Amino acid sequence: MASRWLLLLLLGVAGGGGGVLQVHAQVDSLGFISIDCGLPGEAGYMDNITKLWYTPDAGYTDAGTNRNISPEYQAGKSWRNVRSFPAGARNCYTLRSLVFGLKYLIRAMFMHGNYDGLKTWPIFDVHIGVNYWQTVNITDGDMPVIAEIITVISGESVQVCLVNTGSGTPFISSLEVRPLKNKLYPQSDASQALVLVARANIGSDKSIRYPDDPHDRIWIELPTGYGWAPISTTKKVQNDVNDVFEAPSAVTQTGVTSINSSRPIFFTQDAQPNGNAKDLVPGYVFMMYMAELQLLPSNALRQFYVKLNGKLWNAKTLGLKYLKTTVMYNEKPDYASHQYIFSLEATTNSTLPPIVNALEIFSAVPTAGISTAAQE
Repeated sequence: MASRWLLLLLLGVAGGGGGVLQVHAQVDSLGFISIDCGLPGEAGYMDNITKLWYTPDAGYTDAGTNRNISPEYQAGKSWRNVRSFPAGARNCYTLRSLVFGLKYLIRAMFMHGNYDGLKTWPIFDVHIGVNYWQTVNITDGDMPVIAEIITVISGESVQVCLVNTGSGTPFISSLEVRPLKNKLYPQSDASQALVLVARANIGSDKSIRYPDDPHDRIWIELPTGYGWAPISTTKKVQNDVNDVFEAPSAVTQTGVTSINSSRPIFFTQDAQPNGNAKDLVPGYVFMMYMAELQLLPSNALRQFYVKLNGKLWNAKTLGLKYLKTTVMYNEKPDYASHQYIFSLEATTNSTLPPIVNALEIFSAVPTAGISTAAQE
């Protein structure tokens, strides 16, 4: 992750027209909808890790066929089958029983598992409503692809659609919907959604999701990078009372510092063309989570700047509070660069190197039409 994000969350999902069966979604007591795509029969099951209830997808689409992945690919239960769409240019899931005006995290997952025995990996698009979401590029049978978007729903339903672009048969493994507090991720509003690029649990060797994260975000482990030293605590890390992201303590309890105060921590993100408009680069939104995990003696000081492309990203130097999370983020998308290079650099007075605990990166997309197709 020193030169690129060493976690790759390849994303994709879409909304719109053909192959739709309209029923009410099965919403659990948390407001979660969890669909195991391609699961045969009518019986659901409880996931062993999250303890969340997953249901078959037959009530959400009338297109496609159920397929099992190849036995050579060992996987958790929700990955063992897929729904494949060999016919039609556009096939959709309709998700109902949503709340008008509420903010949702919608996530689609894809693992091919050589379900067709051909060992050829497709590329296809996913849309939400009538909007392009992202291209899904399958590169291997056991390489999962995760697509996630945070958006405000302008109706009581939304469609997620898979679009055949002529490069192989679209398929899907699972589809998940999670309601969010409207105060969270203020960059996502009625006119703009956030498409996940990366979400990193820095300094940890395990991923985090529900129940450790009540919102069931998936934080991918990023143990160390060149010149990094891991740091951790078993004590609970608190968020500020006015925090608008609510990173879980299980994530902010770990982090990394640079190996000495003279060495910065670097992160780099290359901008990618935006969807159907291949020549356009989207705006990016970044959230950087930092918490002091050591009770420092009076003669120690951890103080640093965060720079973006060589310029201060925040006018203030950062001096962190013990076991309190500080979040740095941009309120509006940044369109200024084709490459974003962040550096965390200790001040001349600092006796300790900079620290970072977690990171999120999103691209911003317009939301006009996200709920339109499902309402028509």
